[in-house]
Amino acid sequence: MSKRDYYQVLDIQRNASEADIKKAYRRLAMKYHPDRNTGDKAKAAEQNFKEVKEAYEVLSDQQKRAAYDQFGHAGVDPNLGAGAAGAADFGDIFGNVFGDIFGGRGQSTSTQSGDDLRYNLELNLEDAIAGKSVKIKVPTLVNCGTCNGSGAKPGSEPKTCNTCRGQGQVRMQQGFFSVQQPCPSCHGKGFSIDNPCTPCRGQGRVQETKTLSVKVPPGVDTGDRIRLSGEGEAGKHGAPAGDLYVQIAVRKHPIFRREESHLHCEMPISFTTAALGGETEVPTLTGKVKLKIPEGTQTGKMFRVRGKGVKPVRGGPQGDLLCRIQVETPVKLTATQRDLLQQLEDSFADNGSQHTPSAHGWLDKVKSFLK
Repeated sequence: MSKRDYYQVLDIQRNASEADIKKAYRRLAMKYHPDRNTGDKAKAAEQNFKEVKEAYEVLSDQQKRAAYDQFGHAGVDPNLGAGAAGAADFGDIFGNVFGDIFGGRGQSTSTQSGDDLRYNLELNLEDAIAGKSVKIKVPTLVNCGTCNGSGAKPGSEPKTCNTCRGQGQVRMQQGFFSVQQPCPSCHGKGFSIDNPCTPCRGQGRVQETKTLSVKVPPGVDTGDRIRLSGEGEAGKHGAPAGDLYVQIAVRKHPIFRREESHLHCEMPISFTTAALGGETEVPTLTGKVKLKIPEGTQTGKMFRVRGKGVKPVRGGPQGDLLCRIQVETPVKLTATQRDLLQQLEDSFADNGSQHTPSAHGWLDKVKSFLK
């Protein structure tokens, strides 16, 4: 399947300016972003997003754009370049391979996107399961409002470097090979600024703390990440911003322990309730429910309360609440209580195996082992 024309992908004219290319990319990237498309549309949106990103990476780079305008996809795709006779000279073929050895880079640094950022967000279990919107403050680099990211003082503009003619790179002869390296005049930017902007000192970026609203979807868990596209550091001199990754960490809960879509809890019950049976209230994240305890319940018995677990963030059925019984032995007994318990113990003497089958079964195994 042949690739679509990059200008058609971004829906722009072939003479579009850098600003037009950037504007088109941002619009389409937001439209096809994976976080904004779910269900049946997700796969098609992901493919479109990759196509838009590939088109932007070529057309936003002056050198790649020139090669694409002249030779089409063969001018920028290394898998097609071998079949395009004359599409690249000998130095172009080896420039990317040996460029780093001699200090060169494969592309101009003037269009590099800003760095991605990470923000650690702690949530309690209730908010992680129910979801919520959280305001966060992120210190980052943003485009300078005075020069709009250009780095040049208002009323002036960056000048194209005469040495590299705006490419950011110059071709150098290294013996048999012709290689590229960053332009020594503009240091790879492709331009120079004679009148730098005062607030950003010609960098096009200033330090600022942004307040952002993060929509945490229901069901997130520790280790999940939420990506905010374009909310990372602004790129140098108007280049696209990076992304912000919000890393989720769920605090330990005093009652519940999460395991995928299920919640677990330890539930102590009294000695008498375990022996005689009864009802007890079980806490859930949405309120209390009553649980019937059958007589003779032992420590370790697990009860399942269906539908009181977690709805997974990536889809799937609602989990359950699993309550593990812990029979509590009475402590700090009075003399009367001791006497009553002793009478109970004495009453087991004749038919003890009926009342405590596990203990008697274990003792029988021990006796057999010792023999």
